[in-house]
Amino acid sequence: MSSVPAPLRSLLALLMGCCLSLGAAQAQPSYQQPSAAVREALAAPLPPRMLVSPDRRLVAALELQRYARLADLARPQLRLAGLRIDARSATPIALQGIAELRLKALQADAPERRIELPAGGLWHGFAWSPDGLRFLLERRTEQANELWVGDAASGRLRQIHGLRLNNTLAEGDQAWLSAREVVMLAVPRDRGAAPTRAATVPVVQENLGRASPERTYPDLLRSPLDEALFEYHTRSRPVRVDLVSGQWRELAAPAAMYSSLSGVGEGQALLLERVGRPFSYSLQWNDFPTHVELRAPDGKLIRELARMPLKQGVAIDGALPGPRVFYAAPTRDAAIYWVEALDGGNPATRAAYRDRVMRLDPPYTGDPFEVQRMPHRFSRLRFLDDGQHALLTEEDRSRAWLRTYLLPLRGTQSRLLFEHSVRERYRHPGTPLMRTLPGGGQAVQTLNGDPLLVGQGAGPRGERPFLDRVSVRDGSTQRLFQSADGVYELPLALLGERRAAAGQMPPLLLTRESPTEPPSLQLREAGHSTVLLRGQDLLAALKRVRRETVSFKRSDGVELSFTLALPPDYKDGERRPTLVWAYPQEFNEPALAAQQAGPSNRYPQISAISPLLLALDGYVVLNDATMPIVGDSRSMNDGFIEQVMMNARAILDKAEELGVTDPRRVAVGGHSYGAFMATNLLAHTRLFRCGIARSGAYNRTLTPFGYQSERRSLWEAKATYLRVSPFLFAHQIREPLLLIHGEADNNSGTYPMQSERLYQALAGLGGTVRYVLLPNEGHGYQARESAGHVQWEMQRWLRGCLGDPRADNGKP
Repeated sequence: MSSVPAPLRSLLALLMGCCLSLGAAQAQPSYQQPSAAVREALAAPLPPRMLVSPDRRLVAALELQRYARLADLARPQLRLAGLRIDARSATPIALQGIAELRLKALQADAPERRIELPAGGLWHGFAWSPDGLRFLLERRTEQANELWVGDAASGRLRQIHGLRLNNTLAEGDQAWLSAREVVMLAVPRDRGAAPTRAATVPVVQENLGRASPERTYPDLLRSPLDEALFEYHTRSRPVRVDLVSGQWRELAAPAAMYSSLSGVGEGQALLLERVGRPFSYSLQWNDFPTHVELRAPDGKLIRELARMPLKQGVAIDGALPGPRVFYAAPTRDAAIYWVEALDGGNPATRAAYRDRVMRLDPPYTGDPFEVQRMPHRFSRLRFLDDGQHALLTEEDRSRAWLRTYLLPLRGTQSRLLFEHSVRERYRHPGTPLMRTLPGGGQAVQTLNGDPLLVGQGAGPRGERPFLDRVSVRDGSTQRLFQSADGVYELPLALLGERRAAAGQMPPLLLTRESPTEPPSLQLREAGHSTVLLRGQDLLAALKRVRRETVSFKRSDGVELSFTLALPPDYKDGERRPTLVWAYPQEFNEPALAAQQAGPSNRYPQISAISPLLLALDGYVVLNDATMPIVGDSRSMNDGFIEQVMMNARAILDKAEELGVTDPRRVAVGGHSYGAFMATNLLAHTRLFRCGIARSGAYNRTLTPFGYQSERRSLWEAKATYLRVSPFLFAHQIREPLLLIHGEADNNSGTYPMQSERLYQALAGLGGTVRYVLLPNEGHGYQARESAGHVQWEMQRWLRGCLGDPRADNGKP
């Protein structure tokens, strides 16, 4: 073993001595914890989420739980048709809980009020009533998902007794009939006992000559018993709840598998979608047949709007023929809108127009009429709060290009407001600033009739969020606000419509933060800012990590960048072992690939599994290293390997030029598609000493109908699918590889089997590999124990591969 390089000897000793024997399972497995500095960073809570009340008098500060409890992840669950259901409470198994809730009036001298949440269960699902006088909370217990009502003035909570909500399909959906009455979906009172068994029969699937290119999905139905369980647990019934009296009653609508519930106008009607049979064993529930209905506030049927068939046999990037994607206007006119394909839903069909938007007016007995035709596929519709206009967006998927129109809801033609690439960052026009209307619906906030857009303001110097006003008269843009240099000020809401009507700039509510200043809530008026809620400085450890954005070019001139993170004890001139962490992205044009993130103006907010935390253990980290794949969207993956190799060489050359990296001691890593990239680099280059691959896919023949932005099937681009599959080049992976995967990964294509098979291949070929499977974790890891263990695994792996980061750091 004396001829083996020192770092590799350390790794082999680590594998054989303290962690596992090669080819065998780990002895006495347990969760491990990282260094004290990393533990300090993991202990910091998330900054609160700010939700302004519809009447603009209060803000709710929600401190969300940063981690899921292991016990919650391990709750008994059903995995059916792409769902993971907590059967006892009729909720999704994965819910982010509320750790603390505070209310604050939008006045500098007003005190904060902490809402006392009764002990037990998991609190979630906060929502304001349309008048801002009350708020809703849900609590998952061992037996039910409860509804609680809070009084905004006093902060007192009370439970709506006897009501068991059903959030299995339509999580969080609600329809407001008034400020005190809301319709929600509940477990039917008479649903009886759950199915326990079904007759043992052969399971048969067939396809009668029709192409049906389906991507790979987890947790699909597998048997008649699965079908019965899916129908039983997803059936719900609309109930009408009086928040003042606490009384509730079931509506006339029958129990069904309701997948969507929304209010129409200001409580005039209900728009409901429900799943029907036949089910599929190759599709998820949201591709099952769907019935769309319009019902009165008492639940009686007004009109059936559509019966959408099973979404089978639909081309990649295609759509169902007939009506789809239904919207209810949130304003008093209470119209219903939907989309219809004009090309049969097939993108291969030559057509001047792909889609059209239809409208049906009250009393919903006449014929619908066409509002707008689109040359490309419909993307989204957002209504303005003036009740006269909407923002209509279409997508040219062949170019990855978006166009947004101002759509008059009656009479005249639409007008193009702006267009841009899906990947646009520097010149992105922003997204609509939304507000809650008196009827409870969401609409784009306007200023004197003009829509407001909030953008990130990305540029080479970092992000400077802005608030723009877009004229409905001529489409011109007026910048109302932009964040100052060196800070990150994000607009939340404009307050005071009376001032706007008088032509004055209303007060602006925003959050402010900087690299050294935690997020605070501020009110900006007449050029002056008042702090309403001050953030806590909780990340002292991370603030000691020196970070800067470094830009450079690869050999063909495409601009790249990475965030250089230097350890707190780094001394100028040291060349330390380094981790390159990246995630590939596709671009049609080199100019878009060049739009990289500038220096961060934000307070450090780092994921619990971020590789940046390894800087606290002494490693140099090149985080978010750009890995652009540039070319025609129809064939860019043909050059995937060559482009990631070109990117990697440029990244390493720049790191060596900066004098911070020892080129003999560099590791590469990534998560999901980044893991796919990292293993390909290990297979096709000798640039890296070792690798870390988390929750990736390594054999593209197991995702034969597309992956990421690849729209061709395996049989249309067989050479590319084989070429980019690192599993097929496992014999060329000579450097040590750490594989980490969540045991319950439910992301399309990244089954744990992908890591398991790669581990078996490398072990069978005599490679150095470690495979860590995290119990009950999905594609991202949620538990505090899992996050700590992942950091421990990565730190130990780098130390074994690259050596002590604080030793032998002179010139190479």
